[in-house]
Amino acid sequence: MPPVKVHFTGGFFVAKVRFESAAQLFHPLAMKDFDFEVAVIGGGSGGYAAARTAVAAGLKTVVIEGGEEVGGLCILRGCMPTKALLYAAEVKHLAERAETWGVRTGKVSFDFAKVMARKSEQIKDFAGFREQQLNAGKFKFIRANASFLDAHTVELNLLRSSRRKEAHSISSEPRQRLLTSAATLTAKHFVLATGSRVAPAPLPQLNDVGFITSDDAVALKKLPTSLIILGGGAIACEFAQFFARFGVQVTLIQRSEHILKEFDTAAGTEIETVFRREGIRVFTSTKLVDARRKGKLKSVSFQQQGKTISVAAEEILFALGRVPNTASLNLENAGVKAEHGRILTNARMQTSAPHIFAAGDCTGPHEIVHIAIQQGETAIYNLVKPKAPRRMNYRLLISVVFTEPQVACVGLTEKAATLHGIKFLAASYPFNDHGKSLLMEAKDGFVKLLANPKTGEIIGGACVGPSGGELIHEIVAAMAKRMTVHELAVLPHYHPTLAEIWTYPAEELAEKISVGS
Repeated sequence: MPPVKVHFTGGFFVAKVRFESAAQLFHPLAMKDFDFEVAVIGGGSGGYAAARTAVAAGLKTVVIEGGEEVGGLCILRGCMPTKALLYAAEVKHLAERAETWGVRTGKVSFDFAKVMARKSEQIKDFAGFREQQLNAGKFKFIRANASFLDAHTVELNLLRSSRRKEAHSISSEPRQRLLTSAATLTAKHFVLATGSRVAPAPLPQLNDVGFITSDDAVALKKLPTSLIILGGGAIACEFAQFFARFGVQVTLIQRSEHILKEFDTAAGTEIETVFRREGIRVFTSTKLVDARRKGKLKSVSFQQQGKTISVAAEEILFALGRVPNTASLNLENAGVKAEHGRILTNARMQTSAPHIFAAGDCTGPHEIVHIAIQQGETAIYNLVKPKAPRRMNYRLLISVVFTEPQVACVGLTEKAATLHGIKFLAASYPFNDHGKSLLMEAKDGFVKLLANPKTGEIIGGACVGPSGGELIHEIVAAMAKRMTVHELAVLPHYHPTLAEIWTYPAEELAEKISVGS
């Protein structure tokens, strides 16, 4: 297909096609009308962002969603349900410790069915709103699984629940071939936003023994009495604390030296300390070697420091990450390159096939909702204005883990700065010496700032502590405006607040960095 350039001209789209040869001029696709200007495969956060941006630009757009439920991972099985459950666990935890503030609550009990019912009702509302957005008529919405037949054509395998409805709708579109349960659809451009799925188990024995995933965990009908959690990332840690605070005996097994390995070591160490204090068994620097059934229990064996250790529990939660959900797309038919399933893109979110873009978990490099949204918007912008492209910039990358204390960071960590040879100065301050956190009995954790040693510009921030996911946004704003530690140090902060803790490491760094020296 010859390169197609699309740009704005007086509110209309004009396509300019440059033919390299007579052969291209008479290529079937060069003369072909497409069903849609943009086809978005995936209706989650990244896909919906791409679709609404495309419609706003005047492009005829279709969204193809293959999930049995509509809403995307974040709404259905990720961010929203887990945070609802974690907040319930925190309320219970605080109630059990109310005597600290002179409040008598008596014996604290709970109804797990009601905990899950509240979560489900909230998720139903969130998913319902997303479904309304997708069905609002601004773009075509098709419930089907899509796979590429060629660079501009996908086959749609309609979901059983929507075959009758979509069959009538699709058959009315020009040039589309209607099958019993499938149809074809063509588009000039594609945005791939198919998300991710749970990674395969590293041990075949785990498949034999059986386990639950994070997808299953947010839909449990009853709590297990004991649980082995495999993994030490954000998902594993959040579920570990949730289950432990609801009375489940939890054992967490992590391959790396510390949990939350993407953060600085101090963050992982702090959470490990809290977990052990709350009764969670934590094993790090391990290698899984076996999994078996022991009567009604499931056991996992692993090596640690040259010894083989075996632990048993009623259930195993597999939380060793997710992989791109791209296997059924037949990317090779479209000329789209992938690496271990991850769609490769440039900073414009453009794949190896210039007319195909990607966004979200299926391409990475970060599995975060607001990043997926930015990527979807960036893809459409560059599709429309290729001569003035936007590039994704992860300088303000934010990460949050909703344990208690919460773990959050923006920009560079000490580990990342050191790895890339970036010079920095760092300073931190603990919550156990801060007025507001002492009043709250929230003494775990610290804040940390990284600054350019010459200019004082803030290049990274971290918070392990109360409301860390909220507090980090002060540093996001500061970094967005390229503030220095000198400017942050003199910025007024109300007393007593949690946020004023940032002034302490800022003041320490400001004293060390003499601007202009």
